[in-house]
Amino acid sequence: MLSSVELFAGAGGLALGLSQAGFQHKAVVELNTDACNTIRANQEQRLNLVRDWPVFQEDVCGFSFDQIGEDVDLLAGGVPCQPWSLGGKHRGYEDQRNMFPQMLRAVLSLRPRAFIIENVKGLLRRSFATYFQYITLMLSHPEIRRRANEDWPQHLSRLEKHHTSGKTRSLEYNVVYRLLNAANYGVPQKRERVFVVGFRSDLGIEWSFPEETHSVGALAADQLSGAYWDRHGVSKKDRVLPRNTASGSELFDDMKRLPWCTVRDALQGLPDPEKSDASKFHNHYYIAGARSYPGHTGSRLDEPAKTLKAGDHGVPGGENMIAFPSGKLRYLTVRESARVQTFPDEYMFKGSWTESMRQLGNAVPVALAKTIAANIRQHLRVSGVKQSRAERNAV
Repeated sequence: MLSSVELFAGAGGLALGLSQAGFQHKAVVELNTDACNTIRANQEQRLNLVRDWPVFQEDVCGFSFDQIGEDVDLLAGGVPCQPWSLGGKHRGYEDQRNMFPQMLRAVLSLRPRAFIIENVKGLLRRSFATYFQYITLMLSHPEIRRRANEDWPQHLSRLEKHHTSGKTRSLEYNVVYRLLNAANYGVPQKRERVFVVGFRSDLGIEWSFPEETHSVGALAADQLSGAYWDRHGVSKKDRVLPRNTASGSELFDDMKRLPWCTVRDALQGLPDPEKSDASKFHNHYYIAGARSYPGHTGSRLDEPAKTLKAGDHGVPGGENMIAFPSGKLRYLTVRESARVQTFPDEYMFKGSWTESMRQLGNAVPVALAKTIAANIRQHLRVSGVKQSRAERNAV
């Protein structure tokens, strides 16, 4: 089994996806107490995916990678997003929570065969463009280290010169990035995030992001044909088409893909928390007080959910509601939000509703993480077989 190390693990969304893809964690590092309690609670109930995770409740800044060693196939981490978030203070590289230098430290220490980093869409905004270029060049050439008393623009200049020189060091990575919409990979949520993936250059791996499997056009066709409503037993009088249906060209282009998954799809099989005893499902309890206000109108039942958000000052409630066709609004329960983030039903969350929702808002959708990690694993395994053959032939 291939090995992995997870940094900034949060409640474990990315780490779960890696486990489902066949990676075995050598370390799962997270500082937040509630997030660590969530992981430990699932370990206590002997959940197979997390049972053997070595959890380190530590600040990554002080974590010693010497205890892990260099035999790491995949380094992964959802670097804290607050410095780059569209809803934050936009301080970027000046924010003390900028943890990209810590990811670089991990790459230098562990020398993984590959890495995967996730962050918010705001990282690609124009004001951060030069720094994002700096990030990708640092990860491409981790041994070109920043000198004492050298600011990052000066370091960037040296990296650019090295990158264009054709010279190589012992540790180099081929790095690519892409903005992905989780809905296009079967997640019932319109969640756009940046993924940065690198493979060690000596492996000779050619890689690209997995092809999208789902589309809005296929969902529109599914609903227009009536098949979607029939599957859910919705009567004709209660069928309300989404506002933004696909155009004819989108319908034609997307027929090869599966329909986007909707909130209704995600919640299938869960009892209504207002009317039923939902105690057999972890974290599935009714929260009163949902209301709509400008810019915060909830997620329509027959579309993928809006992006679940964590918020700097508590949960932005209007973002974490269901908007029913009748006009009724209700907060998503923690379990419903976990379904939207594709966590397994047996996975429980510790902490208050607000804290649990913050953990979910910060998480990487498990299904998307699995899709990317499984593709990376396939390429690493093929590369390992090729290297073994080359070594045998050289003997």
